[in-house]
Amino acid sequence: MSGPAHAATLAVAALPTESARQALGYPSLFLLVLIGALVPVVPTGALVSSAAVVAFHQTAPFSLALVFVTASLAAFLGDGALYWLGRRGMRSKNGSRWLEAIRSRAPEERLTQAQEKLAGHGVAVLVLSRLVPAGRIPVMLACLVAGWPLRRFARGNLPACLAWAVTYQVIGILGGSLFKEPWEGVVAAVALTVVVSAVPGMVRRLAR
Repeated sequence: MSGPAHAATLAVAALPTESARQALGYPSLFLLVLIGALVPVVPTGALVSSAAVVAFHQTAPFSLALVFVTASLAAFLGDGALYWLGRRGMRSKNGSRWLEAIRSRAPEERLTQAQEKLAGHGVAVLVLSRLVPAGRIPVMLACLVAGWPLRRFARGNLPACLAWAVTYQVIGILGGSLFKEPWEGVVAAVALTVVVSAVPGMVRRLAR
């Protein structure tokens, strides 16, 4: 069993009651997605899918809706915070470590492509960037270079975060619907998330 799947399975097994899962799960999901938006090393898509699996197997009403609201809000706030920090770095003569972190995750080729798409399609590119693995940061940097104010970025990023949360929640629901036990659905959802994340990179390598 893979690392993220094993950790998610242990978390599900360790929570004894549905109310305890809700009390601990939603704040944890919010915090982890928020951190993942600021530091793009946390597998936030897999977290949302795993949370959706658990919510799918719960009897409490609105569990899936709460996962959606929690994940999309955390992603939106995290993206906004990172963009604000990047704008501060752009205005500073010496830059900032946050701006350098953004630049380090946006190779020149990807940045050029993001700038071209942003110029041609505007806000729609933000939505797609959230759905394509490793696509968010180059488009965010392109917005910074283009001088987008935070308010304009936030307006475009809101539907992007909503679409992202829906997509990975659907993956979790699909995984949860296939199995009776939540941990089995978590494993399936994580596997689906890994496959979805790997496809764009494989397509780019084949194209080259």
